[in-house]
Amino acid sequence: MIVAADSTTGAASLVQSVDWLAIAPPVVVAVAAVGVLVADLFADERRKPLLGYATVAALVVALGFLVPLRAGDRTTFCLTGEVHACSYTADHFALVIQALVLGGALLTALLSLGDTRRLPAGEFWFLLLSSAAGATLLPAARDLATLVVALEVASLPAFALVGIKRGDRRSSEAALKFFLSSVVATAVMLLGVSFVYAATGTMHLTEIAGRLGDVPGQLATLAGAGVVLTLVGFAFKTAAAPFHFWVPDTYVGAPLPIAAYLSVVGKAVGFSGLILVTVVGFPSYADVWGPALAVLAALTMTVGNVAALRQSATRARSAVRLLAWSSVGQAGYLLVPIAAAAYSSDEQIGSTVAYALMYAVVNLGAFAVAALVARSHPGNRLGDYRGLYATRPLAALTLAFFLLCLAGLPPGIIGLFAKVTVFSAAVDAGLGWLAVVMAVNVVIALYYYLRWTAELFRSPEPVTGGEQPPASPRPRVPAPLTTAIALTAVAGVALSGAPQVVLRFAAVGLF
Repeated sequence: MIVAADSTTGAASLVQSVDWLAIAPPVVVAVAAVGVLVADLFADERRKPLLGYATVAALVVALGFLVPLRAGDRTTFCLTGEVHACSYTADHFALVIQALVLGGALLTALLSLGDTRRLPAGEFWFLLLSSAAGATLLPAARDLATLVVALEVASLPAFALVGIKRGDRRSSEAALKFFLSSVVATAVMLLGVSFVYAATGTMHLTEIAGRLGDVPGQLATLAGAGVVLTLVGFAFKTAAAPFHFWVPDTYVGAPLPIAAYLSVVGKAVGFSGLILVTVVGFPSYADVWGPALAVLAALTMTVGNVAALRQSATRARSAVRLLAWSSVGQAGYLLVPIAAAAYSSDEQIGSTVAYALMYAVVNLGAFAVAALVARSHPGNRLGDYRGLYATRPLAALTLAFFLLCLAGLPPGIIGLFAKVTVFSAAVDAGLGWLAVVMAVNVVIALYYYLRWTAELFRSPEPVTGGEQPPASPRPRVPAPLTTAIALTAVAGVALSGAPQVVLRFAAVGLF
């Protein structure tokens, strides 16, 4: 940051310079969102598909702007006085999460291309880009005000995206549940943020970290309550049990690409904020948030995996519902290294980031194959996947690979290594009981992942009651959907071929 000096008094100027390259990724996405909305006003129906391709191009450009920032040493919007604290930091943590968010939004856009014919195209792409802009800003935020604003910019468009299927009762109900739960979470979090600000007199996380341990005695209770309420607010955002109740119905009611977006980008947003407030802002309260997050991790993974285990193959949309409950279980694993950081060091956070990268790739891939199957089986039951290998062998093999990655079994080596790093984080921090709970949950998850995988290779259900009906032509698969499946498969195979990438993230401090 460059600070101008007054020529007559020599005092530092209050006018801050802006490092435009540092903030380029969220700015590019935000400008593209406005551009798409304006273009939609003047584009006729024949040109509406171009809006989707413009969205994809903008996300690719935003990803490209991460390359010159790879050193992770840029800050901007900093205080100009004696205290050095910045509101925006493009460090390695921010860059990795921004890459995850933009990559997830890009794959969501590819899943949505050609499938928005029943949706208002301009609004859809505007909302997706707006949410992605907030999600890209959040991991670089280093003060509570920017953090809350970024979180809401990411969340508010997501409410509309969930309910964008006009006239669909299930979609409207899902949007309402998502909205109400998020509003409650935001209200609780804002109350906690206000308490923390009242106790410390600052919004910057690094300054809060220095002042929380030295608050006057009469403000200690207020500061503690602020820390707890802020954590509760983020627990809603991360779908941690018992604040997870909105997840299954929201995923089932939302358009399938948006369910994929929420499962990956939505989680990245929630966990990024949780990591920043705990590790960066509240280290002096590690004795409070460490045990709390450890208990939440154990409860979340258990609730998610047990509920996924109970999904019936004949229930409508049971495949999406299983992925929803699976995402709750995976959230429990993601919480483990954050809890471990309270007992050991900040480097444990690398395990969460490494696991999030693996989860993002394979979960988006699983949703992409689910979108493919939904084109011929709108009910999207688990039973609809029986015999998929006989009709779509490549799709079946790809989905089997993704499920094995989530289960942590070969050839999904990346899933195995990611789970090992999370397990090691718990053991190294002395949380042996949490490691045991995780091991039990991994075994539970093996059953339903392998059961679904086995369905892919079973013989198709025989037709009873007479002659076999003539084979109906398979729906044509849009090229963007094929591209999304291929990209996630290639990324998953590449990561499984180079699992040291996970080990590198797990062993290096990102802040």
